[in-house]
Amino acid sequence: MVDNMRGAAAIIGIGELKPERTRPGRDAMSLLAEASYLAIQDAGLTKADIDGMIFDPELAVGSGGGFNPKMAEYMGIYPTWATGCDAQGAAGVAMALQAAAYVNAGLANYVLCGMGAAVDPNVPRRAGGGGRTETSTTEFQVPFGPTVGANGWYAMIAKRYEALYGTTVEKRAKVAVDLRYNANHNPNAIFHDTPLTIDDVVNSRIISDPLHLLECVMPCAGGCAFIVTRADLAQNLRHKPAYILGGGLGILRGNLTHVGEITESPVGRGAKKAFAMSGYTPADVQVMEIYDSYTITVMCELEESGFCEKGEAGDWIQEHDLTFKGDKPLNTHGGQLSYGQASTAGGCAQVTEAVRQIRRDGGEHQVPGATDLIYVTGSGGAFSQQSAMLLGTEASL
Repeated sequence: MVDNMRGAAAIIGIGELKPERTRPGRDAMSLLAEASYLAIQDAGLTKADIDGMIFDPELAVGSGGGFNPKMAEYMGIYPTWATGCDAQGAAGVAMALQAAAYVNAGLANYVLCGMGAAVDPNVPRRAGGGGRTETSTTEFQVPFGPTVGANGWYAMIAKRYEALYGTTVEKRAKVAVDLRYNANHNPNAIFHDTPLTIDDVVNSRIISDPLHLLECVMPCAGGCAFIVTRADLAQNLRHKPAYILGGGLGILRGNLTHVGEITESPVGRGAKKAFAMSGYTPADVQVMEIYDSYTITVMCELEESGFCEKGEAGDWIQEHDLTFKGDKPLNTHGGQLSYGQASTAGGCAQVTEAVRQIRRDGGEHQVPGATDLIYVTGSGGAFSQQSAMLLGTEASL
């Protein structure tokens, strides 16, 4: 056991399903199970080796809870340690950090982490049920908005950012265009065969002012999983380990309308801890896998993570090539904007893509330069909670 988890654990198996617009006849449990089996096989393990589980409790909505026992029975895996990770889109990174802590504490040897999301056109999407509990959101947010889903919240962030720094869609659009280029080289991306230009983004319809359609993620179905183990157990397995070098999760607010400057994203708190634990700085990072629910999400995360100053992300993005071939490779699989966002499994795919780049298994979208240090983030809610993690090829400096 060590006081600092730096390099004490590694990701040694990954599995994910190609995002699809819909998955008729599939539920989240079946998609998660399939991705989990792929991760176990990828690691060269068997179901009997898995003695820890961390799954997303959102999958248990409507099932009466107890999701881990149900998944254990469904998959035929019976761990000695299991828990959830209530971090929304930040869960992919947060699960990896939880698992690193658990294996370092001796609670488990091989921890299976994952999440899945189903979209079935034959099952209507329903609003929340009756009997709403009075909370801090009900006075203004429920009666007056924002728009459906997260679009309205992030539109507020983008509008405020425009007012403060003058960065409009013409500069935000480059995020979507560079990531689409990456997706065009990834056969598993949902927009693999659809190129994108700045004009396409600027001329796409407004979803929630000032955000345009092609600045926003498209919900889809899929599943994603990975396995974490101790560094010593990772040495002789099938793939090069992706060592967890540091991480953190920051929380700034529960509701965007209630606390502080809304363009400030909480990833800064997680990033500060991640870099301190790892011994590296943003200048050392070779690849970034940054949660990209919207173009504005990426810009604010870049700033709070320390890659540029507040208000400078619009210009920073213009000055750098974010494609996998560029000087600042970002979201090399296409990101959630173009690879696909299967609910919280979209954030999990940032983790599996980082592992793939470290292994140099990226195929057509493999970064040609060094991939020894990769920065990964996740984001939950409307800038409510965000996670940060550094993965590397070496356990120690």
